[in-house]
Amino acid sequence: MVAIFQSSITADDLKAKAKELGADLVGIADGNAMNEFPPYPDDPKKPSDITDHDADRVIVMARRLSIGTSRIPAWNNRHKFYNDELAITALEETALELVLWLEEQGYPALIVPPTHVDPWKYDGNPEKHLSPLLSMDHAAVEAGLGTLGLNLQLLTPEYGPRVMLIAVLTSAPVDADQPMKQPLCEGPECGRCLSACPGDVIGQWERDWQGCDSYRNPHGFNHLTEFLGNVIDQTDVEAQKKMIRSEDSFNLWQSILRGAGAVIGCRRCQDVCPVGEDYEILLKDAVHEIAEDTSEKRTRLQEMIKGDNEGNYLAQSRWIGIMER
Repeated sequence: MVAIFQSSITADDLKAKAKELGADLVGIADGNAMNEFPPYPDDPKKPSDITDHDADRVIVMARRLSIGTSRIPAWNNRHKFYNDELAITALEETALELVLWLEEQGYPALIVPPTHVDPWKYDGNPEKHLSPLLSMDHAAVEAGLGTLGLNLQLLTPEYGPRVMLIAVLTSAPVDADQPMKQPLCEGPECGRCLSACPGDVIGQWERDWQGCDSYRNPHGFNHLTEFLGNVIDQTDVEAQKKMIRSEDSFNLWQSILRGAGAVIGCRRCQDVCPVGEDYEILLKDAVHEIAEDTSEKRTRLQEMIKGDNEGNYLAQSRWIGIMER
């Protein structure tokens, strides 16, 4: 493809088109910077690993979640799961339309879905955590959309962490955005994400991702394999039929149909986060009190404040921002 067939587009043109197609937030990350600074050096996930030709820019788009569902307190409410699945479906459609538009302008592009993991990394253990091809939260920080919080989730000034993310890689020669330097998270001094976590998987600038998976994907592949294994192991035919007709089986069937509870699930930490313009007016009255809070969690937060755990922070400081000491 030669330049004579390429339209002259700017970053503003690209962002305007993304918002016209349904994105609530959009930023552009420098693919070379993401290659140079992978968030987890022991398992680097880089744009250049996906394509040799079209990873100069990483367009990160966000779609806000329904505040009404955040006001439902139960982490495992299926109504929340379905609404989130609808949001991610809409975001995928936005990404596809943006890719097609970019290619009409003469610039190849491709989507990086937020739920797509590398199948070559699967080793036969369904309990093992598998991360996506790119960390969307880190990519969003590189694209100037926000900073990471105590549990390493993206926080945005507009919606806090209550967004879905997707990325588009492209060779379009547009300017990249700059990451925010001022952190949006107060760390353990706030700690609401840790207090609300039903699985208690949040540490100080870290998260037990494998433990989190049981809640983030409650009816995902691990649950499916465990359920099918139990059915196969059951020797009583009538008991086996009862298992197949159980609520467990019904939930798995519904999740396979739409992905609700399979690729998305618990977001209790997102619901209670006070960051975001939406929190004070639309959310605070419903989530201010945290039922999952315990004296043990409060003690642990106090120990984090008093203690010294620079390692986790320093490893992620590029994306957390510069914390005042």
